[in-house]
Parts: sequence; C-alpha cells; structure tokens
Amino acid sequence: MGKLVVLTLLGAVLALIGERLVAFRQRTNASRAVEPVDLPNCHLIEGLENGSEDIDILPNGLAFISSGLKYPGMPNFAPDEPGQIFLMDLNEQNPRVQALNISDGFDKASFNPHGISTFIDKDHTVYLYVVNHPHMKSTVEEFKFEEQQRSLVHLKTIKHELLTSVNDIVVLGPEQFYATRDHYFTNFFLVLLEMIMDLRWTDVLFYSPREVKVVAKGFSSANGITVSLDKKYIYVADVLAQNVHVLNKHRNWDLTQVKVIQLGTLVDNLTVDPNTGDILAGCHPNAMKLLIYNSEDPPGSEVLRIQDVLSEKPKISTTYANNGSVLQGSSVASVYHGKLLIGTVFHKALYCLF
Repeated sequence: MGKLVVLTLLGAVLALIGERLVAFRQRTNASRAVEPVDLPNCHLIEGLENGSEDIDILPNGLAFISSGLKYPGMPNFAPDEPGQIFLMDLNEQNPRVQALNISDGFDKASFNPHGISTFIDKDHTVYLYVVNHPHMKSTVEEFKFEEQQRSLVHLKTIKHELLTSVNDIVVLGPEQFYATRDHYFTNFFLVLLEMIMDLRWTDVLFYSPREVKVVAKGFSSANGITVSLDKKYIYVADVLAQNVHVLNKHRNWDLTQVKVIQLGTLVDNLTVDPNTGDILAGCHPNAMKLLIYNSEDPPGSEVLRIQDVLSEKPKISTTYANNGSVLQGSSVASVYHGKLLIGTVFHKALYCLF
C-alpha cells in the first residue's frame, strides 16, 4: 500500500512537471519562426560587439548604451571583459559610439551593467543610474555625466535587501526610482524551476532614501520599465507572460493596474517615443533560442510599436523583425528625430533612419 501511494505521488509530480515543461515551451514561443520586416536604411554600429542591452536617449540626442551584460543562462561572447557604458551623439551625420571613462574608485573590473535610466536635475545636471550585477549580485550605481569630458563620475552605490535580481529601473527624481525584479530566487536552478512552474512571484519596487516598498506584484518575470510622457503611468514588460502592464502612478508612489496589453512575443525593454508617446518594445520572438544558443540557428530580433496605449484597442505594429541573420536577441529600441537604435542582450546593435 505504501509503495502504491509513493508511486501515485511520483506519477502526479512527473505529470505536473511534464505539463509545466510543455507550457514553458509555449510561453517561450519555442516553435515560432520570424517573418522578416526590414527597414531600408540600417547598418550595424561599429564598436558594439558584446551587447547593447539597454539604451536611454537624452532630449538633446545623446544616447547612453549599456554593454557587456553577463546574465545567467544567456550567451556572452566576451565573458572575461568588464561591462561598459557607451555614448552616441545622434545629432552627428554619421554617429559613432564612444566608451565613457568612469572615475577612479569605482570597481570597473566587476562592472556588469543591465538596465539604465537618466535623470536631469533642475540645474540641467545629467545623472545616469545603472543596474549593476557585480559578482552576480544586484546594486544600482549612480553616476554624474560630465559632457565636456565624456566621462561618468561615480557618486553612490545603492544597495537594499529588496534590491535583488533587479532587471531595469526608471528614475523619476533624485534617488527615486521604480525597479523591476525578474526573479524571486537568486539560485540559478531555483530560477529555472521558478520559470518552468510559472510561479508569478516577481514584482516592481519603489526606492527612495526614506522608503523602499513593493508597489506591484504577480508578474511571471517583470522586465523592462518606463514612464509615460505625462509621468502619470508606468509601463512594465512581463517577458514570460508576453505582455505590457499599464499602471497608474499615485502621489505616494503606489501603482494600480489600468490594463494589460498582450503582444504574443517575449517583450524585454520598453521606451517611449518622445514625439508621439507610443511604446517601443524590444522583443524576443523565440526565447528558447536564447536559452539554448546555436550559432547556426540563432535567436531573432523583433521591435513592436504600441500606439494609443490607453485606448480600448491599442494598435500594435511590427517596426523591425529579423531571424538572427543580422541581429540576434533584441532587447531594446529607442527613437530620436527619425533615427532608431536597436540594442541586444549579447550581440550587436543596429542604427536605422526612417
């Protein structure tokens, strides 16, 4: 009788795991092939060879680009090289990237930049906040941008017990930001279990020097985050749920859900078109190819535009799509005056005129 009970329980567990594995393949679009959508005036950006995971463009056309992310389970072509922040002036006729020098006293050897966000103070000083994973932990680094010297002065390392598995941030004031946590666990094998079982234990935090709190939860894997042009709404990408959450921002920094926009692709980082307010989403059309990398059949890239975000039926269109022959693993897209930058987790970056 005891053996029968054990076998019955074992069978039930195996059946559950099998069902979850099938569901996980579906959630990662493991069988999806990419239908190409090309833009006519594009070229790869020289000097960005090891990723361009996140991009933030200032109102004056200076673009910050994070590069060199080392993320568990993701490909990396330069595992021994530290990460960098690059700058690109989109006002130039033929813009090029330049690695920004970082001030002494900051541990550059373990720099592992992920999501980034800028904040411009009342005196027009530009601050760059960077999600960093030194030794696979999570911190947020605050830098002051010195435009004339093309350098970053490190001001502060922000740590907190809730700032674990941080993916992206959006800064709304001096040391005031929302941050997404893409996993509940930090152990790699528990993270895999978390994704396969679809536990939906990830969340969005609000951080300030006086208060740190969870303001939204229940995400499969909270990823990219940004703010609407009028600062009233926060947009959060749930990569494994293949959707974007629109959240109302309250005066006490709490968030309440307004709507969820389903995309049918695994959405990574989000940016907002400064002219239209549309959301641009860097996406992974088949994330299984990211997790199981094959250079002969690489992960593709996809950029979606979401128009009329607050309407009953937002318009979703594909701006760019590629099967990996040009660009692998797109993670972000950002626009400035008819110019489009598309970044990737670990591969190259694309510059387009449209």
